[in-house]
Amino acid sequence: MITFLILVFLLLFAIFRFLQHPKFGKAPSGERLTLIQNSPQYKNGKFENQSFTPDLAEGESMAGVLFEFFFKKVERKIPTDLIPSIKTNLHELPLDQDILVWFGHSSYFIQLEGKRFLIDPVFSGNASPIPGTTKSFKGSDIYSVDDLSEIDYLLITHDHYDHLDYDTILKLKPKTKKIITALGVGSHFEFWGFPTESIIEKDWYSTIQLDKNITIHTAPSRHFSGRGFKRCNTLWTSFVLETNDFKMYLGGDSGYDSHFAEIGEKYGPFDIALLDNGQYNEKWKYIHNMPEDVIKAMKDLKAKRVFPVHSSKFALSLHSWDEPLNKVTELNRLSENPISLITPMIGEAVELKNEKQEFKQWWRNVR
Repeated sequence: MITFLILVFLLLFAIFRFLQHPKFGKAPSGERLTLIQNSPQYKNGKFENQSFTPDLAEGESMAGVLFEFFFKKVERKIPTDLIPSIKTNLHELPLDQDILVWFGHSSYFIQLEGKRFLIDPVFSGNASPIPGTTKSFKGSDIYSVDDLSEIDYLLITHDHYDHLDYDTILKLKPKTKKIITALGVGSHFEFWGFPTESIIEKDWYSTIQLDKNITIHTAPSRHFSGRGFKRCNTLWTSFVLETNDFKMYLGGDSGYDSHFAEIGEKYGPFDIALLDNGQYNEKWKYIHNMPEDVIKAMKDLKAKRVFPVHSSKFALSLHSWDEPLNKVTELNRLSENPISLITPMIGEAVELKNEKQEFKQWWRNVR
């Protein structure tokens, strides 16, 4: 019995020590917490979505989800081939070229109106705080922080590990001029040594005038947050990136809800919308779009072109790695008034204002 108790104590101590690692960030406090508590989205001691959003669908349990994920044999395809990619030299891009380069999952680079934006970068090859777990697919990590020039604006939609990567963020520190994120997330950045004056934190439906040509609006999404045991102590957001003649919706993670139509009415129509399409499951359908939800959301947003993201780099759900792109492509083809889909390979340059640019269905031949 004594030996058992000692082992339990050592295990708990090891877990405690592990959770002290700076990668877990820091919970909001002081003036930041006061600002959070005054947010219309902050209720009952945490941030909430516009609509009631359970963690799991009706009739499901976390125990059942964990059992299925770790013990039940599920037929899902993980790529054995290298994920195909193109290495665009970001250092040599002329500043007057308006392009987007995708790094897989929900990480991408935008150059627009002479400004460089980086969204939710994850270059560590891992989407989990536990080393060696949730590793990226072979070939999907062709970019690193060294491949980036100075970043004018680092945009972070929320603080989950597959969107806010500690190792990547530390390496970006000397290259990042400003950070734009949702309420509370700035606490992590300050804890990691970023100057307070470089951090812009906003509630939903806020407007940030970057210069005379570029504006960013924050908008709702239907999701949650948290890097430790406490959830929803920071806000999650989507962004609207707007110039005098061009609009983009940068969706972050979200389940389907009425906010897409609200955003479409308030800020649309959009030239391009990036939408969460991957790592979904019927069991957690309220916090990640199912493929049919992507089709509804793109119509709600009044988008001319849609880039489905949140896939092709990590296996965070039980579906096959290529199912999100297969399903959204087919559902869009069968829908009334199909919308042009943007489906580049990792690293392939997307010409933001070229509506006639075509993309191959590159994932079809990957085993």
